[in-house]
Amino acid sequence: MHSLVPDAPPESGLLGRAQYWFACFFAFGWTCVVLGGLYHQFGLGQIPCPLCVAQRMFMLLVALGAAYIIRAALISGTVTARVYMTGWGMSLVAAIGGSFASWRQTTLHILPGAKGYGSEVFGLHLYVWAWILFQLSVVGVGVALAFAHVTADRAVPAVRPGALRTAGMCALWFLGMVIAVNLLAVFLEEGLHWFLPDDPKRYRFFYDLGILG
Repeated sequence: MHSLVPDAPPESGLLGRAQYWFACFFAFGWTCVVLGGLYHQFGLGQIPCPLCVAQRMFMLLVALGAAYIIRAALISGTVTARVYMTGWGMSLVAAIGGSFASWRQTTLHILPGAKGYGSEVFGLHLYVWAWILFQLSVVGVGVALAFAHVTADRAVPAVRPGALRTAGMCALWFLGMVIAVNLLAVFLEEGLHWFLPDDPKRYRFFYDLGILG
């Protein structure tokens, strides 16, 4: 019996793999960005402010959108248009939210002579880099959505043990571990309080227990 659904063009398989690899690199890249923030926190002793924490949360949400697509591909071997729209839609909304958070922090230190918050990387503070990366993500996700109708249902034909599956599993596990570490870091910083101070100086969980001064 002939299918009523028209066959996808031959190039859809190649574009599907490109979408899958993009989702893997997208999730992995944003996870590395958050890991860099954790390095500044624990390696350099720079405790993040509330806006910094909010940006990290948006970064992880951006990565989770791509992770949603990867998980669907690993389970079924294909990705439907609905999965694409849901996953990239999540990433797009999170990237826009993160853009506002990083833009807000940038404007707080934009006046000439302003010291800024935290150290710099290649001459720019972390929240400025966050704003740039969020903007680039909006563009990247928009391009991915533009090709979603072509790659739907042909995303990763027969994801078997190999490079495709290994990359997806590594991206998901890496993201999961960094999410766990970040949640622990936020808990230690905030303790059992509802709000973080604008300029945190200590880990309130340890301070409330009298472990650290």
